[in-house]
Amino acid sequence: MSRNWIEGQSQDDKSLQENIRSSGIMPRHIAIIMDGNGRWAIENGRARTSGHEEGINSVRDIVKASSQLGVQYLTLYAFSMENWKRPRTEVNILMKLLEFYLKQEIDELHLNNVRLLAIGKLNALPKSIHKLLLSSIERTKNNTGLTLTLALSYSGRWDIVRAMQMIALDVRRGKLSPEDINEERVASYLVTNNVPDPDLLIRTSGEMRLSNFLLWETAYSEIYITEQFWPAFRRKDLYHAVHNFMSRERRFGKTSAQILTEQSDGHSPKNYFQRVMDAINSL
Repeated sequence: MSRNWIEGQSQDDKSLQENIRSSGIMPRHIAIIMDGNGRWAIENGRARTSGHEEGINSVRDIVKASSQLGVQYLTLYAFSMENWKRPRTEVNILMKLLEFYLKQEIDELHLNNVRLLAIGKLNALPKSIHKLLLSSIERTKNNTGLTLTLALSYSGRWDIVRAMQMIALDVRRGKLSPEDINEERVASYLVTNNVPDPDLLIRTSGEMRLSNFLLWETAYSEIYITEQFWPAFRRKDLYHAVHNFMSRERRFGKTSAQILTEQSDGHSPKNYFQRVMDAINSL
């Protein structure tokens, strides 16, 4: 099988993706809370760790499908600060899987023009993994395709508090005045300052919470919840989420009448959306 994702893509999948792209405005940035690894393993009579292992296959397929579809930014919630509280054996396995992913996938990511980033308290990672992560980021820094951001040892509250501390320090140093502080200024101090806010936030496993993920950045994100556990989540499920996003009206505080007036592309009659949905369901 070709390691070039475009060359290795089936014609049916290419056609389906083209239909999705043609049905409206694509999400520029998708963020995913990858949840349910342990529950998937238990439901399948397997050890919890096998859920994490199978979850890597979901990561591969979703990264590849996002790149092929033309998504510009994909952020995956891989490991939260709270996850350090899990049993040490499970944490160790998660770290080994992260190391395995970086070692096994970096060549293919680079070949397919993916730029890798990471956000979070990265110095909390084991030194060898931290070093590997930084070298992977450095290697792909000039790539211009999909930007894949891994949230590792990440906490939305931690990042906001950190930003407030840095702003306070700059005010004390005379670099800023209180009048300079606005939404744009705060956002520039967050670890996500080099990527746009997510348009679409996907959470697997049916849970209805943000779990301390991108609390500032998801203020106007469309949220899509699926009952599917992460290890079972594949490109068909991603297509459902993207198609659902594209059928929504994003108002950003405005009225529906204002949005209709501002729209000029004339996309998305309902019967066209239904045809695309039928094609996805036929996979």
